[in-house]
Parts: sequence; structure tokens; C-alpha cells
Amino acid sequence: MNKFKKLGLLLFIITSAISTCKGQTKKDKPNIIIILADDLGWGDVGFNKSDISTPNIDKLAREGMLLNHFYTAPICSPTRAGLMTGRYPNRFGLRETVIPPWSKFGVDTSETFLPEFLEGAGYKQRVALGKWHLGHASKKYLPLNRGFTHFYGHYNGAIDYFSHKREGELDWHNDWETSFDKGYSTDLITDEAVRVINKGGDEKSPFFLYIAYNAPHSPLQAKMEDLLKNGYDKSKPTFGNDKSEDEFGVQGRGNNRRQTYSAMVTALDRGVGRIMTSLKEKGIDQNTLILFFSDNGAAPNGGGSSGNLRGTKFEEWDGGVRAPAIAKWPNFIKSGSKTDQVMGYVDVVPTIINIAGGDPISHQKFDGLDMTNVLTSGHGIIERNLYLGYGSLVNNEWKIVTANSGNDRMKLKEDAIFDIMKDPSEKNNVKNENPEAYKKLLLILESFESINPKNLVPPYGEGKKGFKAPKNWIIKNED
Repeated sequence: MNKFKKLGLLLFIITSAISTCKGQTKKDKPNIIIILADDLGWGDVGFNKSDISTPNIDKLAREGMLLNHFYTAPICSPTRAGLMTGRYPNRFGLRETVIPPWSKFGVDTSETFLPEFLEGAGYKQRVALGKWHLGHASKKYLPLNRGFTHFYGHYNGAIDYFSHKREGELDWHNDWETSFDKGYSTDLITDEAVRVINKGGDEKSPFFLYIAYNAPHSPLQAKMEDLLKNGYDKSKPTFGNDKSEDEFGVQGRGNNRRQTYSAMVTALDRGVGRIMTSLKEKGIDQNTLILFFSDNGAAPNGGGSSGNLRGTKFEEWDGGVRAPAIAKWPNFIKSGSKTDQVMGYVDVVPTIINIAGGDPISHQKFDGLDMTNVLTSGHGIIERNLYLGYGSLVNNEWKIVTANSGNDRMKLKEDAIFDIMKDPSEKNNVKNENPEAYKKLLLILESFESINPKNLVPPYGEGKKGFKAPKNWIIKNED
């Protein structure tokens, strides 16, 4: 072999290695879909032995990989912020509460969002659907100014499923314009997702689709057809939102919270099924990466279930921060597989950047790790410590929860550590039996607990008194 052939072979090997590291070649970049449920509990999906029927989500799990230890923040705005940035939300002051309608807070615009990274990787179509919840007081905080090319959905959390109102004003938008589309919000979000999939997506122009359902978050409102056909409506309805029912002629109530909640999950599951079907009919399902998870655990007294896990939303117990999660990528992720690797919401950005062949921006240091090899190899463990907030941290062996964390809901009298892989229900505090592990975990926690952002999201109720929502939630402020 002459030196030119040797040089050519060497260049081929190097190029192949780089391409493998980046996940795929430029030509083969996958479409990327993130499906985010809202307040869906660990015990609310069939693959975790739920009494709610979720055939489409279960099918997605069978065709992909179960991410058995996927963690989030215990409330939704912080999770969404970490998901978009790859950084812990307390770095930009969003840890203690969500962003309510009357708040002027928004995620710092110096933070680079996932679609901005993907723009540089050649993803021309970058779409956000459903719930935003990352700031709305100024246009600079809204999706079309954070890297997305199309937005269809609502700025606030907890909108009415039928009227699409929050604080008495219509919060439903198509890009910058108010949308007067009628229908159940879960169905409308799915309709738009299917439309986007049918419109675009091929090997030359992959798309990024972020589908942030507001289901099954409160208010508890379900379509009567979902209550009836699944047997959830077993007696005279007595719970729900009467105003929506009267105004739109749709009975959105079950006779208890669990029944209404279950019907809402049914609508969410049906949406996942429609998305999967549209990908297959378009012929792009084999070149599409799908990530499905919930933004936090089930809300207390909200109809959801934590299954065998301890705690709920608002708490750093696993029932509040360990989400049902799935990754599917045909030909790269083995179907029917499972990983116990501790991973989470802050890992999404670095992982997707690698897979998409994007270029991380040097000024934005990620807290998340690239999990591509774990997803595609189906084995191997990356050592890491994942901060859960409020004095809590988990790794592939231990979980620590501290008593003086500031989260009064936890009601701990002393610090606790758990052998989390063997004790997922967090029943046995083994701190005294493992003093060295306890000391080490405390030291690791110190670095995260000392984060001091320049701005903090105000307490939830601050600014509520006297607040009046803008007409149709049209945001005019540019500052």
C-alpha cells in the first residue's frame, strides 16, 4: 500500500470515528421529537403496572428503551428550563417555584436553548407545541425568540382544557397570533404535531419537534367520550369544571379525581399513538429519535399515582422526581431494552447535540452529560452525581436527602441516605451503616447548594394581588 492510499485510509478511519462519535453522518441526521407529559406519575403508565390503560405509551416502551432511573426537578418550570439548557435551573434562579401568570420572571436570555444549538446543526424546522411556562412577561422570553421557528400552544400552566383560558383570558397562540381554535387542548396539540410531521421531515431537512402536553395537569377536565368508553364514569359526575361544561357543551367530569385523571391520560396516550402512526405513514419513523417523559411526579391529591415510589410532585422523594421515561431510535436503540443508568432532564441537551452533530457553545457549561453511548450500547454505566435540588442528590448507588434542605414538605428529622437501586421506595435510611458514603455525598452536595444566581424567581404569590391578564395574552413588551 503506497503512502497516498495509507493516508486515505487513515483519513477514512478518522472521519468514521468522528461520525460515530457525533451519532450519525450529516446526511442521516434523525428527526428529533421530545414528548413531555405534565404531572404524569410513575404509577400512571401500563409498563409500571398502572390501572390506567396506556397501550400506545406501552408500545413505545416495547419498541424503545425504558429509562428506568430518569430524574427531573420536582416541579414543572424548573424541569422545562433544565431540559432546554442542559443546566441546573438554580443557576438562573428557577428552582423553588414555577412561573405564575403574574410573574415578570423569565429564563435569562443569555442562556442558549436547545433549538438554538440545533439551528447550527442544520435543523431548519424547530417547533414547540403546547405548554411553554418559561416566561411570558416580555417577548424576549417567548418560544419564537428562543430558537423555535413555530409555536402553537399556551404560555401559562394550568389553562382550561376547553376554553384555553388562564386568569379569564384566552391563552392559545399560533406563532405570535391569537388562535381561536376550538377543542380539547390535548387533541389540538396532537393535531398540530401530526400536521407538522406530515408537512416536513426528510434526510436532507430533519426537524425538531418539542411536544409539551399540559395533560394530565390540573384542572381535572376530561372529555365525556374518554370517561365513558374506558369505564371511568361509573356514577353521576360530581367533580370538574362546570364553566367549561356549560360554555362548550362538553361534560368534562368523572365521579372522582382518579376517574377524571385516568380519562385525561387516555387522551394523552391516544395522542402519542397518533404521533407514532403519522411517523410511520410518512415513512420517517426509522430515522426519528423520540424521547418521552414526565416533567415531574404526580401531584398530591390530583388523581395521579406514584406507584411503589415514595412522595409526590413538590418533593425530592423519587415519587416527585423519578419520571416514567422512554427513548426510541430504530437501528440505534435496541427495542425492548432497559437501562438503570441514572440520567435526567439536564442530560437531554448534551445528548441531542451529540446525536445531531451540533456544536456546544463554549460559554454555556452543561451540568448534564452525553448519554448517547448508554442509549445506543444498551449497557455500561457512567459515574455521575445528579443534583435533585433542596439538598438532594442521586447517583448509581446512593441517594441522599438532607433534613435542613429548605423543603418543608419533606418533613425529615435527620439526613438520610438510601441504597437506591435496592431500595427504590426509600424505606430504609442506611446513613449510620455507611458513614463514609454519607460524608462523601455531603461534600458533593455543597458545590450544588452553594450556587448563587444573580436573579431569583419570586415567591409564587408575589404580584398576584391586583393582577389583570393582558387581552388574549398578547404580549407587547419587548424589554
